[in-house]
Amino acid sequence: MGWAQENQGTPVNWMSFEQAIEKSKTEKRKIFIDVYTDWCGWCKVMDKNTFSEAQVAKILNEKFYPVKLDAEQREDIVFNGTTFKFIPSGNKGTHQLALALLNNQLSYPTVVFLDEDFRMIQPLQGYQKVEEFHKIIQFIGEDHFKKMKWADWQGVYKSPYQSNGNGSGN
Repeated sequence: MGWAQENQGTPVNWMSFEQAIEKSKTEKRKIFIDVYTDWCGWCKVMDKNTFSEAQVAKILNEKFYPVKLDAEQREDIVFNGTTFKFIPSGNKGTHQLALALLNNQLSYPTVVFLDEDFRMIQPLQGYQKVEEFHKIIQFIGEDHFKKMKWADWQGVYKSPYQSNGNGSGN
């Protein structure tokens, strides 16, 4: 299965930021961006544990254009008429688009949710466990966030994980 290597071992159909913008020209969807670095240990754990989970991948693939953005990539990205560049610093550096998406709060992993018009919905810092992450992406992906508060959503949310006896340690 070729996608396993291309998509870093997860069933999520990752694309570049440019690919997501291009696809949204023909079919509007929210954009989900995983901002990571190659040295970030928790980013790798999130790839392995969270993004590899079938229910999570299904929502990301169906409700979003899922993007992997290396916060230290060196290639320019043109978005909304602005060219975002790599800014060298010491022996590494940071990409301007990562800085913009993270409001200059460089913390990895951080995932970012953009609406269909590329406006910020919510950045979310730190490692996300499957159960909590599923609740968040369903809340945003299915537009529940437009109709109810997070506290109310937690009362009506039905987790696909609670009764399957997977020994999650709860």
